[in-house]
Amino acid sequence: MPTQERLQKILAAAGHGSRRACEDLIRAGRVAVNGRVAQLGQKANPARDRITLDGKAVQVIKKHTYVALYKPVGVVSTAHDPKGRQTVVDMVPLKARLYPVGRLDMLSEGLILLTDDGDLALKLTHPRYEHPKEYNVRVSGHVSEKAITQWQEGVLLEEGKTAPAKVSILRRKGKHTWLRVVLYEGRKREIRRVVELLGYSVQQLIRVRIGPIRLGQMKPGEWRHLKEREMAELRKIKNRP
Repeated sequence: MPTQERLQKILAAAGHGSRRACEDLIRAGRVAVNGRVAQLGQKANPARDRITLDGKAVQVIKKHTYVALYKPVGVVSTAHDPKGRQTVVDMVPLKARLYPVGRLDMLSEGLILLTDDGDLALKLTHPRYEHPKEYNVRVSGHVSEKAITQWQEGVLLEEGKTAPAKVSILRRKGKHTWLRVVLYEGRKREIRRVVELLGYSVQQLIRVRIGPIRLGQMKPGEWRHLKEREMAELRKIKNRP
């Protein structure tokens, strides 16, 4: 690590969340350098300076942990929940201080990544990098080609028009349609909102891919360490400017 780094980068490397989340820790006055409350934009040398968070020394992690989890319905996709509900972090019994990369709402299921690598978390969630997220979605009724085309071109939500999406029919079964949806942005509950606006409702939503990482044959509640080939792909993402 260079002589000095911005504090948010040091905190992220130590597993305290994304750089954006670490900036919030600094703004809140929870971070100190050599006994003095730190300021946003401040730099430090973790090998020379004593950096603390809430009075506890920050230890920079040399080897990170990367985990893929199949989040079941009903589990909260945060590190902590003030209401005491089960979180994705609770489901992975490792000593590493893990944080989820992105979120899935409680009614959704499927792939979620957990890591203590804040730099990678930022690269995977920031809109400018446009990493695809793929979903299998069971929708009520027979979805029309017109609705699919409209979704592909972008749908107007309250905060603006959605980015173009890849949408195709996987199969029709009974009174339902299974869709494959690939998004390149991360608006809150975007799929559910778009489906409702188009006149349908989501019956089941499963995320099956985040960037180069796929859910595969995992079952709800199962987790695994990422494979070496997956790690190689993530390193490419992390090293992008």
